[in-house]
Amino acid sequence: MIKKTIQKLSNSKIAKASNRFSTVKDYSSLDEINGFHPLKSAVPKSYVPYKARKREGGKVAYFNFPLAKEMGLIPKDHPDKLNKALEKKLLDTFGLIIINEYDLINQKQIPKRTIKPNNYMATRYLQLQHPNKRGETSGDGRSIWNGEFVSDNGVWDISSCGTGATKLSPATAINNKFYESGDPSISYGCGYAELLDGLAAAVMSEIFHNRGIKTERTLCLIEFENNYSVNVRAYPNLLRPSHMFMYLKQDDVLNLKRITDFYLQRQISNGIFPAYIAKEKNRYHLMEDFFVDSFAKIAAQFESEYIFCWLDWDGDNILSDGGIIDYGSVRQFGLFHHEYRYDDDDRFSTTIKEQKLKAKLTVQIFLQMFDYIRTGKKKRLDTFAKHKKLKTFEQLFSDYKAKFLLEKVGFNPKQVKYLFNKRKSDVIKFQNIFEYFEKVKSSKGLHKVGDGINENPVYRMHDFLRIYPELIKEQLDETNSYTTVGAETLQEFIASSYANMKDLNLTQNRRKKFWELERSYLSLVRHIEKEFYQNEKRLFGTLINRSHEKNKYFHITGDSMITVANELLAKKSTLKTNEFISIINEFITLNSPEKLVTPDDLSELDPNHKNFFKIIEHFREGI
Repeated sequence: MIKKTIQKLSNSKIAKASNRFSTVKDYSSLDEINGFHPLKSAVPKSYVPYKARKREGGKVAYFNFPLAKEMGLIPKDHPDKLNKALEKKLLDTFGLIIINEYDLINQKQIPKRTIKPNNYMATRYLQLQHPNKRGETSGDGRSIWNGEFVSDNGVWDISSCGTGATKLSPATAINNKFYESGDPSISYGCGYAELLDGLAAAVMSEIFHNRGIKTERTLCLIEFENNYSVNVRAYPNLLRPSHMFMYLKQDDVLNLKRITDFYLQRQISNGIFPAYIAKEKNRYHLMEDFFVDSFAKIAAQFESEYIFCWLDWDGDNILSDGGIIDYGSVRQFGLFHHEYRYDDDDRFSTTIKEQKLKAKLTVQIFLQMFDYIRTGKKKRLDTFAKHKKLKTFEQLFSDYKAKFLLEKVGFNPKQVKYLFNKRKSDVIKFQNIFEYFEKVKSSKGLHKVGDGINENPVYRMHDFLRIYPELIKEQLDETNSYTTVGAETLQEFIASSYANMKDLNLTQNRRKKFWELERSYLSLVRHIEKEFYQNEKRLFGTLINRSHEKNKYFHITGDSMITVANELLAKKSTLKTNEFISIINEFITLNSPEKLVTPDDLSELDPNHKNFFKIIEHFREGI
């Protein structure tokens, strides 16, 4: 039934796609984003319905033209500029605030002309910070799902953060009280979002997306007074593990199966799963394999890319395919700050190294969940602690970590495949010694930082991967041969600003470690030279180019992103909206993989972006 309903609706919408745009100013496609979503009928218990009204005083601060074109919301040849018709349509579609319980209890007078005809969803899901650990009170506390959009380019979910206080927020659950939207006495529970956070998330998510990291993306930012905003996000499937785990915790196998099947059909609609899976008797086993692979990969990718994403057992802070959601709990580190923990008042977060364990636990819960669906009997979670697919997770994690490192070195896909399949023992040797240097900590020890606690790394291993092939190439240019450069030289190039004299004392053991680092790196290079008959100078030239792309000098971090966002907002009042959007898009482009900005290029940048890159440089080692 779910499959037929979704397919029927999708086919009718896709049929309209080619006739959607009669003129550039025809934005009727946005009319389809009107609160309708098939999840409502597929799993009626999955959401709280809210009427919404138009929120006065809004203006479009940012619109993601590349994403809108990718989704099929606007024509591909549409100029990357707002016009009055598009802005009006965006405000009508997304400039909303819900009519919540507080409004109804207090009989707030709301003009009927401002009320939207359809209900919107605040979806229910597990959240660790709620007293109730069964998902009975938790979910979208300040967000609604605007609906879904179907085009030739697939099916997309659209949601908005900052649309008012729902009954699912932690504040309501903890204090047993409904809140007025915008209540200044409560922060998160007031239901509003801040433009600064929305802007930082919009830019960072596009940079991540361009780097091949799965993430929700910002479609639009609607600005209101006092720097509040409605932040509109889009992704092909916004369901989180916590949307499913909620029913597992509630022992509700009927709705667990319904929402799992809904997820399956959406993934089929978007070509993520092949269509035949829906008819397979072992389709849930195949879905298990998908989640095992997805979470092994993202855990390895986060660790490799120094991305902190607070994973936990509830599956709240991640999408079901491992995509990033909710940038309030995401950090991009400049170095491997593997002891950093975020202070969330009542508890500290996981560390970046512990993310793997949390991802593995998430997979274990998926195994418990699918077994419950298949058998109708819920077994204890520890029953699955030694499941063979958890061993598969461990192996996949290790394999992905190794491959990501080889890519960062600068090897191309064929070279990575050869080294991984034929020279794996040498790959592991290099990986082990590389990770040793990543984890060397300063003697300063554990200390407080702005939003948590941390211990400082001593070495910049991104810089090692970028600089080392240059040092070897210099030898080749001078002598037509190469050898190790030595601990003193290497340490001079990669020592972080956190390191003190004690940290940089080259003991006999540390010298030996530097020698192992160089030898294992050069061993991999010589394997490639021999296997692919590579000219030494040409090979190192290629490694230099590719390692610069993978390990940029201007490595954007969480602190630099917030600072850049503050600078953008400070300039916003002096710019027209299209100028503001243009500056943001140019900044995103300058931080894309194919763009390589070096310190020598700063003089060629316009003053705004020159300032932004100086900020990135200042924070490039931080969190």
